[in-house]
Amino acid sequence: MTDSGDRIQFRDGPRSGRAPAGAASYDVGMADPALYRPAPGTIPDQPGVYRFRDKTGRVIYVGKAKSLRSRLSSYFQDVRNLHQRTRTMVETGASVDWTVVTTEVEALQLEYSWIKEYDPRFNVRYRDDKSYPSLAITFSEGYPRAMVMRGPKKKGVRYFGPYAHAWAIRETLDLLLRVFPVRTCSNGVFKRASQVGRPCLLGYIGKCSAPCVGRVTADEHREIAEQLCDFLSGQTAKHLKRLERDMAEAAGNLEFEQAARLRDDIGALRRAIEKQAVVLPSGVDADVVGYVEDGLEAAFQVFHVRDGRVRGQRGWVVDKVEDLDPPALVSSFVEQLYGAASPDDVPREVLVPVLPPNDDALAEWLCGIRGSRVAIRVPERGDKRSLQETVTRNAQQAFQLHKLRRAGDLSARSKALGEIQESLGLPEAPLRIECFDISNLQGTSVVGSMVVFEDGLARKAEYRRFAIKHVEGQDDTAAMFEVISRRFARYAEERDAPPPDEAEGERRRFAYPPNLVVVDGGPPQVAAAARAMDELGVVDVSLCGLAKRLEEVWLPGESEPVIMPRTSEGLYLLQRVRDEAHRFAIAYHRQKRSKSMTTSALDNVPGLGETRRKALLKHFGSVKRLRAATPEEIATVPGIGKKTAVTIAAALAATSPAPAVNPATGEIVES
Repeated sequence: MTDSGDRIQFRDGPRSGRAPAGAASYDVGMADPALYRPAPGTIPDQPGVYRFRDKTGRVIYVGKAKSLRSRLSSYFQDVRNLHQRTRTMVETGASVDWTVVTTEVEALQLEYSWIKEYDPRFNVRYRDDKSYPSLAITFSEGYPRAMVMRGPKKKGVRYFGPYAHAWAIRETLDLLLRVFPVRTCSNGVFKRASQVGRPCLLGYIGKCSAPCVGRVTADEHREIAEQLCDFLSGQTAKHLKRLERDMAEAAGNLEFEQAARLRDDIGALRRAIEKQAVVLPSGVDADVVGYVEDGLEAAFQVFHVRDGRVRGQRGWVVDKVEDLDPPALVSSFVEQLYGAASPDDVPREVLVPVLPPNDDALAEWLCGIRGSRVAIRVPERGDKRSLQETVTRNAQQAFQLHKLRRAGDLSARSKALGEIQESLGLPEAPLRIECFDISNLQGTSVVGSMVVFEDGLARKAEYRRFAIKHVEGQDDTAAMFEVISRRFARYAEERDAPPPDEAEGERRRFAYPPNLVVVDGGPPQVAAAARAMDELGVVDVSLCGLAKRLEEVWLPGESEPVIMPRTSEGLYLLQRVRDEAHRFAIAYHRQKRSKSMTTSALDNVPGLGETRRKALLKHFGSVKRLRAATPEEIATVPGIGKKTAVTIAAALAATSPAPAVNPATGEIVES
């Protein structure tokens, strides 16, 4: 870890799979805090970041501290004095390691990096309370386009928002396209318009500059997109002044139609501006944070204010798996909010309801991201205070709606896990369930899927899919045997490997075993899975199968199924897990089947790889047009030489389809 001025760079960081320099570790493989407590005097009294791991080596909690000795010692007191969730975490752990840093800013960066890498189950988890759309401009494409986009941010894309509703984005964008006619069409529509030489409707009505047919160059179109981004970023005055100046000039030249059009453009911009409420004086850039909480969860809301106007709004619901007071909870939220932010996403001010305990370190960290000064403040009076109260009311309303939706979910999930434990006679509640399914079409493109549910919720990042290698034909039991064998062979391999902080290579993916394995099927599939687990010596994982026809639960070696009531929450959870595995398997099967069916006449051309095949198809648009081209025309494609062009032309000529013949006249029919 090296300090390079204002920015900190981790050269041998945690992503390498090794413990960084300055790290120590204690591991006895048992979940008793007293047995893995570090020896007195071995914990440094310095700032740092620490990780708790369970008996499988999986990181279950990441934290930071000004004094590692003081913080870690607090976990190893009498567990009866700890908060319930902290006590559960400490008792689940089997080892603890730490890394010493020099400043709180380094600790912030390393803690965020580790939380993103390991996704620890006992850290605070922030979930969007709904899927918020943003207006995105895709500068990563040759001709940037404006579109509504949800989900994680991508490189090379400028985002504005998020907005509460997608229709609000479309209404605003429809007004702005009069002045900034950037393309909004999909890549398929753009490509078809380029091939036929005719733009779509938006090009004819003036709401697209039609770069697809060459009305503007790529550089001119990118300039239009940049102007749209400037306007959306709050630089509205200069565009209005430019249009007003152009309108006056057109009227002075007696170009009244042009002046009328510019007048309408000015009106469209003013209407777009009016849709964004003015809440603070002009020039104020701030993110305003409000939150409410109870003993189990908290809800956060953020209003993004740029140039005094609300440009976006977003909300999160937090599972409070840590015992955090309000200042620490706000600090954690600010870290998560800006951890992956770009410089444009960080405002000059962050207005919070309570000041975080490490506000100076947080402000310095945000300054490093933004590249200029950032202030973290608690507004005491005036417009900013009133706005924060509004944001807090929004958080309270969102929290009430969340509670109404989730009131039954928390209790239902706990009840479901308890019912499964009782019905199947399990030694403990199945907090981690893995379900496997097989998908094929008459014995072809056979694939398997594995989905993971923890605490009754899907963990999609841990889903896995399997291409069946050693089974021919439609034999689901043999395919199930192979999938279970491969999954638990990897488990045995990674279980016996050195701990993650000592081993080279990538993060271990299969080392965390499930409490319960569910297979989609009846006795044959359960028997195949049981045989695979027995051969690998897996005796600490329970197994069952769920048959679709009567929703019967089958246990290994049993002649009669377990019948769970149709209204059982446990049966409903098993059905959800089974249906998710089925969906995931079918999606992979369809992908693999369509890929095997998509063959091109170019696939068998010697010396022609994937990159050059794509370049040829992009240049000519289709194999049919490529087949009609001469070797000289083919050689104009970048990366294709004259010799290769001759080979391609000969290969396509040899695979040309036979001409259609009219059976009545015997004449060749023109296609």
